[in-house]
Amino acid sequence: MKKGLKIALLGALGVVIVVVIVAGVLVWMEFGALMKGANSCVKLDDGLYYMEYRGDDGFDGLMTKGGFESADQLAGYAIEFLSKGHYKIETKTQKNDFGCSALTVHTPDGGVMMGRNFDFPSAIGVIMHCIPDKGYETITTFNVEFYGFGKDFKPEGFKNQYMALTGLFVALDGINEKGLAIADLMAGDTVETHQRTSKPDLTTTTAISYMLKNAANVSEALELLRGIDMHSDIGSAHHYAMADATGRNVVVEYVDNEMVVVETPAVANHYLCEQKLNVGLEEGDDRYDRLCQRFDQTHGVMSEKQLTEAISAVSQPQHEGFLGTSWTMVMNLTHPSVTYYSRRHFDKPFHFELYR
Repeated sequence: MKKGLKIALLGALGVVIVVVIVAGVLVWMEFGALMKGANSCVKLDDGLYYMEYRGDDGFDGLMTKGGFESADQLAGYAIEFLSKGHYKIETKTQKNDFGCSALTVHTPDGGVMMGRNFDFPSAIGVIMHCIPDKGYETITTFNVEFYGFGKDFKPEGFKNQYMALTGLFVALDGINEKGLAIADLMAGDTVETHQRTSKPDLTTTTAISYMLKNAANVSEALELLRGIDMHSDIGSAHHYAMADATGRNVVVEYVDNEMVVVETPAVANHYLCEQKLNVGLEEGDDRYDRLCQRFDQTHGVMSEKQLTEAISAVSQPQHEGFLGTSWTMVMNLTHPSVTYYSRRHFDKPFHFELYR
């Protein structure tokens, strides 16, 4: 090969390498945070995974659009965000009934904790630890099966892990760096909430993420709820268990599209407000009463061990067609952190601290 030709070929190869590097840099600038988030996914136990994300969480764009009033619309936005607008897809969310229970107590040293069971027919839980560019750091949980990614979907392998980043926009429960904790539970009937005014629209699960990112306590979370139009997920009624580091604990319910707040430390799957008291309470379901009894016996003061025992005592066993308790959380609101147990494996705790 002549020297001139060799120089020309090497020069051309250098240009190609530069183009590839530049393209790689541009791709990383656009997708780097998402790619790192996807690669952070690790399996903790059967049915439970952990992910960590740092960067723009997409909520500013979601609220700029005025939010969405259905899970399917929200899923479309999530895919658009994850692809940075390069790809759009029609998604169908799954609709299933689920149970759950929660209890908030004080600790002997004056702290505050919340325990929570998430009961579901079938679930693959993903813990999403988000440190957003704007808003509070959060640790939340969601069920990837809710989005209908396909039979036997698990967040394993880069593609599936990337899809699991939809958890940035939805949460079934969680805690933030200020010690605000929120959990979603079925409320007792299938009466959906659909508030339609000029306010931004959010679904039940998206509203949890929204509140945890923007509220420091229960009062601020309630104010945020008053500033949106609420829309029920999965075709059913919901209520929220909320607690904060001051010790305030409430249950938020919706009756005739109006928000109702009840002061209570315990909640299961029937209404607690005066307007619909005990609607949805099934014969033989004594989880709420058992939680209240434990609370009364200790005067609302429990160690972490006692709270774990109390909430585990009302966890649901697996039976035909029903997984039972998918995950249990014990959240420390005074020193924001959470301990998870997957599928009633109470001998295998997974503890996470909030960094900030």
